[in-house]
Amino acid sequence: MALPKINPTKTTAWKQLYEHYNTIKDQEMKTMFAADTNRVNTFSITWDDFYVDFSKNRINATTQKLLLQLASEIKLQEAINKQFSGCLINETEGRAVLHTALRTPKTTPVLVEGANVMPQIQTVKKKLERFSSQIINGQLTGYTNQPFTDVVNIGIGGSDLGPHMVVEALGYYKNHLQTHFVSNIDGDHVQETLKKFHPETTLFIIVSKSFVTQETLTNANTILAWFLNTAPKAAIAKHFVAVTANTKKAEAFGINPEYIFPMWNWVGGRFSLWSAVGLSICLALGYRNFEKLLSGANQMDIHFTTAPFEKNIPVTLALLSVWYNNFFEAESEAVIPYTQYLHRFVTYLQQGVMESNGKSVDRNGQPINYQTGTLVWGQPGTNAQHAFFQLLHQGTKLIPADFIGFAESLHGNKTHQDLLISNFCAQTEALMNGKTETEVQQELTAKGLCNKEIQAILPFKVFAGNKPTNTIFIKKLTPENLGKLIALYEHKIFVQGCVWNICSFDQFGVELGKQLATTILADVKNNTFTNHDASTTKILNFYLNK
Repeated sequence: MALPKINPTKTTAWKQLYEHYNTIKDQEMKTMFAADTNRVNTFSITWDDFYVDFSKNRINATTQKLLLQLASEIKLQEAINKQFSGCLINETEGRAVLHTALRTPKTTPVLVEGANVMPQIQTVKKKLERFSSQIINGQLTGYTNQPFTDVVNIGIGGSDLGPHMVVEALGYYKNHLQTHFVSNIDGDHVQETLKKFHPETTLFIIVSKSFVTQETLTNANTILAWFLNTAPKAAIAKHFVAVTANTKKAEAFGINPEYIFPMWNWVGGRFSLWSAVGLSICLALGYRNFEKLLSGANQMDIHFTTAPFEKNIPVTLALLSVWYNNFFEAESEAVIPYTQYLHRFVTYLQQGVMESNGKSVDRNGQPINYQTGTLVWGQPGTNAQHAFFQLLHQGTKLIPADFIGFAESLHGNKTHQDLLISNFCAQTEALMNGKTETEVQQELTAKGLCNKEIQAILPFKVFAGNKPTNTIFIKKLTPENLGKLIALYEHKIFVQGCVWNICSFDQFGVELGKQLATTILADVKNNTFTNHDASTTKILNFYLNK
């Protein structure tokens, strides 16, 4: 039932990749392009509305062959089959990993421990559709019979990041409802958010699988107290709904059982936006657009499970990431979407990537002596060009980057779009080609500088180039294409975890700090500190003495 447990460093491909790395590490991509006129066709994939160009990478045919051999030796296809067949691949927690089932057509059975889960998925989908339609159309109203104008999602982690990102990304398709997200336990954050709406016209969604998550329940109770300042207690049932597996706790909060939407153990939080956790998406965009999002993700699932690995987008991007992480020792990856709509996409990816693959023990429970996980960071272009691109171009670190762009703008402003895509293309070209001393000298000479002036400034204007990038170019930002893009990165994460032989679907690393916070909170309330290091004790004294 479990995934294969193969140490990648013991494979033949890994050893050959190390040998190959030593022969290719100093080769320049622009030289590779000059030597191979067909390179861009060899190292690109056209699929549906996606064009993925990975030719601007420090690879050749041998690199691709060995990376594919690595995928074969770690039994990637077997791992993919096990995930999609409902095996308990989250071995440390004894769970299947089937967020993909949430976007599978209803006629396709999906088994979890022998039981088809599609009927229960369809039941929840119908409930989501009915409820969201009634709120949007004004059939369900608040306690003063006014239609809802605002929706507040109260959650944290996967209960916030995914829905928040999607609602922002698809803002072009939004309806009249104003959507807000409360996640941080910071009281200032909650109070600032409360200024934006009125109790009688606001719907609150509490998203917590356990319904005991500290941050979520603290925020929910603060908001409830604010609500009850003007509303009667009976109004809770009309204004608060829950997405949870703990029905009893939700009912005790005052939530109408009809407005409790279930969560399942086989859906991890950071992959849960496709479930009832996406209720805020349904409300903000309408259920039809939510279904389009799911359909797009399902299309990427089909591509991932059926396309040969050499033409498989998630597999290709994952293997390239392993290539840089483990052989070039690149610790981070930049993701740069050239649309402001995706300004929360990297924040969303950070949880998916770093919570999944930030592990130092393999699937056998043994310490790992090779690098896993990558640091993921970035922000939208062209803003990013005026922020951290200096480091990409002339810094000492090797930082592979994904450039994500859309050929068609949603509002149709061609002047802006031409500028945006010109920058989108120019940056990957500049990162690859750089600028040589000779080119700088010619440029400065043409400006009329004397030789002394040129020599003084020349070293500072040289760009080494040879910086790897992937270009993910998509026709248009639609709900379907966003679903495909999100699923692409989900599957990339999965493939990386398979290669690194780690458990990508638990997150025990988030627990220790939470446990200590509970202890410290008790100490703060009692104004007595025990069993803390000297540094922490002094910080707490500083806090209490203020």
